Amino acid sequence: MTSTESKTGLTLRHVTPETPVDEILKIVDADGGVIIERFLTEDQVRRVNEEVDIPLAELDAGSKHDDEFAAEFHGAQTKRLTNMITLSPTFRNEIIDHDLLHGLGEAVYREESGDYWMTTAQVIDIGPGNKAQMLHRDLENNHFAVTMGKSGPMVMVNFLIALTDFTDENGATRIIPKSNQWDNYEDRGTPEMTIPAEMKAGDVIFFNGKVVHGGGANVTKSERRRGLTIPLQPAFLTPEEAYPFLLDLDLVKTLTPRVQKLLGFRSLYPKGSPGLWQSNYEDISGLLEL
Repeated sequence: MTSTESKTGLTLRHVTPETPVDEILKIVDADGGVIIERFLTEDQVRRVNEEVDIPLAELDAGSKHDDEFAAEFHGAQTKRLTNMITLSPTFRNEIIDHDLLHGLGEAVYREESGDYWMTTAQVIDIGPGNKAQMLHRDLENNHFAVTMGKSGPMVMVNFLIALTDFTDENGATRIIPKSNQWDNYEDRGTPEMTIPAEMKAGDVIFFNGKVVHGGGANVTKSERRRGLTIPLQPAFLTPEEAYPFLLDLDLVKTLTPRVQKLLGFRSLYPKGSPGLWQSNYEDISGLLEL
C-alpha cells in the first residue's frame, strides 16, 4: 500500500483491485476515499475513450443551466457526457458489471439500506483554463444527510475512474481526507486543505458521499483531464439520471440482471420495505419481460 501526503500531513492511500473489500471500506471509513490502482485495463481505457471521443467533440463546454450555482458547479470549460449505457459498449458490458464495483456496493448498502442503484454515469472532461470546482460533499443532493452529518446513512459512494492521467496541473480531483469525520457538514473546508487525487489512466478513486472534494483547476495550455464518474446510492433515493426513459428496452435485455436493477429496470428492495418501483406489487422485470 502506498499513499500521497498533503501539506496538512493528511494522506490518500493506494490499494490494488486484489485488496479485500472489507479492507478497502475500512480505509474509506477512516479517510473518506482511497485510490484503487489498475481498476481498468489499458485496453478498456482505450476503448472507452474511442467510444466517447465523437460524442464529446459534439458537446459544448459549460453548463446548460441558467442558474448561476449550477453553471459554476458544472464548470465553464468542462464537458459532461451522460447516458454512457447507450454510448459505450465497453461501459455497459464490462465496467458497470465490474465485480469489485458491485462487491463494494453490496458491502456498503445491503445491510444498512437493503438495496442500491446508480445515480448517474458521466464522463467529466475538464479543459484548459477551467478553474477549480467549488468544494462539496456528494450527499448534498439529499439535504437531510447534511443535517445528520457523520452519523447519517451512506446516501452515496462514488467511483471516479481516470480515463487520462490525473495530475495536479490538469485538474485532478481534490479531496480533504478525513473530512467525513468532521462534526459540522455545513463546513466544506478550504482549498488549502485539499490533496490532489493524482492517478494513472485506469485507476479509480473510490470515495464516499461524506468527504469534501471538488474538481481541480486545469492550468495546462492544451491538456484535457477526462474521468468517468459512477456514483451509487440507496434504493430509497431518486437518482440523477432517469434511465428507464433513456434506454431502448431491447438494449436493456442484453444486460445482466444486476445491471438492469442498477438502472431501474428491476424492482428495488430497501431494508424494511416489501419492494419499490413495482407493477401490481410484483417485480417490474415481469412486466418488462426481462
